[in-house]
Amino acid sequence: MSTELRRSRILLRPWRHSDLAPCAAMNADPEVMRYFPATLNRTESDLLVKRIDAHFALHGFGLWVLEIPGELPFAGFVGLLRVAFDAHFTPAVEIGWRLAPSAWGKGYATEAAQAVLHHAFEVLDMKQIVSFTTAGNQRSQAVMRRIGMHRRVDENFEHPRLPSGHPLSVHVLYRLQRQQWQVQSAYQALSGQRAARP
Repeated sequence: MSTELRRSRILLRPWRHSDLAPCAAMNADPEVMRYFPATLNRTESDLLVKRIDAHFALHGFGLWVLEIPGELPFAGFVGLLRVAFDAHFTPAVEIGWRLAPSAWGKGYATEAAQAVLHHAFEVLDMKQIVSFTTAGNQRSQAVMRRIGMHRRVDENFEHPRLPSGHPLSVHVLYRLQRQQWQVQSAYQALSGQRAARP
């Protein structure tokens, strides 16, 4: 199936049957799903995981399970998806995440997203990654900015799968080009070397 992606604190890995129950609990949590049209029941959550598996099989990438080794066997999911609707920025591949509340506020989403970007640009040789969320979702937008993504107000759009005027219909779009990521990565590496000098 999919490869594993590792960083100092996190593991992004393929799905297991044991992930279905904690994933369903996460998708049924009203606070987790605050910026989605509705929570998911167990059947809907299991179907989501089946679609994730199918995406991996078709494209070779998808949403990995986020594990915090030694702490949380299932902390959510983070990864890449082909955007499945038509918009001014499609065709495109998006980076996205959904974390259980026990994993919030610890930097795991940012660390995992950075690992996914490295895989997207260096292994999969993608040229651009996008991300989007509802205008009110400041937590996710903060992660997008921390991983180096950029937004233009004139690229806001109404999600085509929500009715016009729906409270969540207006979405903001963030982009990151491979060249931008490479420059940012080189600068961060240089800054780390300078900080490590005695």
